[in-house]
Amino acid sequence: MAEKKKGGTAATRAKNKWNRDNYDSFQITSIPKGKAAEWAEIAKELGYKSRNQMIIAAVEEKIKRERGEAIN
Repeated sequence: MAEKKKGGTAATRAKNKWNRDNYDSFQITSIPKGKAAEWAEIAKELGYKSRNQMIIAAVEEKIKRERGEAIN
């Protein structure tokens, strides 16, 4: 039987490397079961491409509000 390579296919390894090189990543928090799906649905309803995009926009808006900066 052929032995599997660690880390997946070449394409997966390339994508993972690109993500490591171009993004910072961290887990914000754990949320109650069902909230992730609910927030994803709300994000789509509000016109965001993803739940992640909505969360980033919310954090950036909060930072501007707290600093007294204009919110676009």
